[in-house]
Parts: sequence; structure tokens; C-alpha cells
Amino acid sequence: MRALVWARVWAGWRRGLLGAVFFAFTTAALTQTAAPPLRTLSLSQVQSGLHFSGKDVQALQTDEFANPGQLWLSQGQALWGRANVSSNSNGKSCASCHGDVASSMKGVATRYPAVDVASGRLFNLEDRIQKCSTQYLGAAAMAPESDALLGLTLLVAQASKGLPLRVNIGAAAWPHWQAGAALFSKRQGQLNLSCAQCHDQNFGQRLYTDPLSQGQPNGYPVYRLEWQKTGSLERRLRSCYSGIRAEVPAWGATEMRQLALYLMWRGEGLPVEVPAVRK
Repeated sequence: MRALVWARVWAGWRRGLLGAVFFAFTTAALTQTAAPPLRTLSLSQVQSGLHFSGKDVQALQTDEFANPGQLWLSQGQALWGRANVSSNSNGKSCASCHGDVASSMKGVATRYPAVDVASGRLFNLEDRIQKCSTQYLGAAAMAPESDALLGLTLLVAQASKGLPLRVNIGAAAWPHWQAGAALFSKRQGQLNLSCAQCHDQNFGQRLYTDPLSQGQPNGYPVYRLEWQKTGSLERRLRSCYSGIRAEVPAWGATEMRQLALYLMWRGEGLPVEVPAVRK
């Protein structure tokens, strides 16, 4: 009888011990998962690309009348209130649904890329505008890098001017963030270089005549003097791929959005800075 009692006591104690161990392990795992990911570039080091630009570029950006990005911003303002009159449209405009862009779009640009709930895809800001235009206005899709798409994107971004970047990297966005972080550190192309080697490890060093920036995304869409027009972050990333002689992803590729998500997280706290000018 005594042996049976001790056996039951031992079994209960063992179950309690295993339960405690499981609880401690689970708690530790959850704590580890919830911990913020490590940054190779601390937030105290984060600097806008304007900081690394020459005084002529800085002056051009701050001059509201001379800034060439204003041309695309004006086009975006016109398109915002213009009703779509194509054969498949419903005669509505962006303003029909959202009203004043400055108030309704405030803060939106700070949160993209983000996962689209309906499709489960990672959208950048251009994707969101495209979806609104085609699905709700019945308009034809705008071509990548078209003046219309860039103008509307720039207009929406301006509504967040001065607000800090703060994307969500939790829940469904987490695997995309991980993929973007891996891409940022991955050596690619014939030059066998990674984004991190230039923009984390050597920013401020000169490449030919110009200092390397940190590659921050807070000024996009941006007017680049080398392009002689405004362009998207995706276009800039594709240029970097070409620069290191790597295979350039197709337009709209998920990896470009994943890399953009990582960059937005990496630049957290930087204010949206549009219309921006870079060399």
C-alpha cells in the first residue's frame, strides 16, 4: 500500500516538474520571439540621404520653387480630384472616397510596405494606389514608373511629410521582414557585394567623387539628377542590382517589397522627406 502511495506521489511530482519545465521553455521561447530584432545600424546613427548630399543638392531640395519634384507633385494633385472617365470607370476620383488628401492620407506613407489583408501580399505604396485605382475607380492599371503613378504616390507621401517611419514587422509581415533582412546582407552579382557592405559598413566613405549614403528610404519617390525625373524606391533598388551586376528582379517582384520593408524598419524614426532630391 505504501509503495502504491509513493508511486502516485512520484508520478504527480514528475508531471508537475515536466509541466514547469515546459512552461519555462515556452515562456523563454515566447520572450525570445517577442524581443526586437538586432540592428546593425543603431537608431542613433540613422541619417537621411540628404545629409550625404552636396550643398547644391540640399539647396535644390529646400527651394520650394526650384525643386523639380514639384512637377510630379502638381500632377498628383490634379489626378487626385480628377474623375476617371474611361469606359470601365465609375466616374469617381480619389477625392470622391478620401476627400482632402492632406488629412485623409496623413501617416499612410510611414506604414508601407504592409501586408494586404485581402490578398495576403506585401504591398508597397504604389501597389495600394494601383489597387484603389483599378478596383474602386475602375481605371486601367498605371505602368510602373509612369508619371501618373509617381505623382499620386508622391502626393500621398507628402501628406506624411515630417512624420517618422514606423512600419509593422509583426504577424504576417514578419517572414517578409526576415527575407528582406537576408537580402540586405546577401552578397550578389559579379562584384559579390551586399547592400550592407556599402550602406552599413562604409557609409560616409567616398565612391569615386560622392560619399556613400546609408541607403535610407524616407525620400521616395525621389527626383534624382542622374535620372532627370522622379523615380520610385523600386527603381533605385533595381539600379543597385545593376550596379553590382546582379540579376535584376522583375518589376513588382515580392523580394523588392521585402527589401523595402527591411529598409523602412532600418530607417525607423526618420521623417518622411518629400519631394526629395538626390544626385
